[in-house]
Amino acid sequence: MPFARRPHCEWKLRTRSLLLGPRTLIMGILNVTPDSFSDVGRFPDRDAAVEAALSMLDAGAAIVDVGGESTRPGAEASVSAAEEIDRVVPVIEGILRCRPDAILSIDTYKRETAQAALRAGAEIVNDVSGFLWDPGIAAVCSQAACGVVLTHARGRPWEWKTQPELDPGAVLPLITAEMRERMQAAGAAGLPRDGVVLDPGFGFGKRMDRNFILLAGLEKLQVLERPLLAGLSRKSFLGRALAPLSAGKDLAAADRGAASISAATAAILAGASIVRAHDIRPTLEAAAIADAVLAGVEAHGNGECGGWRRPEGQKGRHPSP
Repeated sequence: MPFARRPHCEWKLRTRSLLLGPRTLIMGILNVTPDSFSDVGRFPDRDAAVEAALSMLDAGAAIVDVGGESTRPGAEASVSAAEEIDRVVPVIEGILRCRPDAILSIDTYKRETAQAALRAGAEIVNDVSGFLWDPGIAAVCSQAACGVVLTHARGRPWEWKTQPELDPGAVLPLITAEMRERMQAAGAAGLPRDGVVLDPGFGFGKRMDRNFILLAGLEKLQVLERPLLAGLSRKSFLGRALAPLSAGKDLAAADRGAASISAATAAILAGASIVRAHDIRPTLEAAAIADAVLAGVEAHGNGECGGWRRPEGQKGRHPSP
């Protein structure tokens, strides 16, 4: 896997822009759900969730991603939009009362939740279905002119454990083709390209070692000419890869910190502009080293970043760690 030459561009959000490319941005994970695969019971109330978000921001997260419904593999029936809104909106409002300049995203595929979160001050909608599970969310995002993360998901969470495995050679072509379709659907709904970031959906319908095929070939997704977000933190395929070091047992989610850092570093060197993480400070430090390596690639004269750069003269908000 060669080191990627990462694109430099502006990501247009609801009220501002983020400069992507010169350094990796960290998206902190804030799951306010009772059944998250890695955060069960961590945030028993709104105040605890707000404090956790503020700690992430203090540690260097550029974005905090607030989610009110688990999409872990095997998750069954979804929660209602009303319940999801009750979980996330007070947290978003509480964070912004303390940090009015914080950049928050809402992790949802429901139009009602997205609309409520945007009204509360979220800048980004992070839809794990890529606008497939509730097509009406595209119009909500278009009307709000917010930033969007479109994720590739193969099937629904309750199907992921029993789906037929993808042929190894089909992983990247399938994701590339289906992500292109999702981008076309977003464009048809009126979303501008510079508002879209793509997430290839590690673990979302890709079983175990197929995720390493995706990670090894991540740079190839730059053909889509949009920045990439990698969500690898504490994923089950990392625990499975470490089983030989743990008496043959998959490592538990809480024990996958070092593996998550390793995977995030690989993703950055393969072209990811944003990494989604539970452990902010160690991920930020790993990203700083990976960014320095990529800067060395540039200094060595290996050319432009992916063939597309931020237009000269454009300015955008680029928060410091």
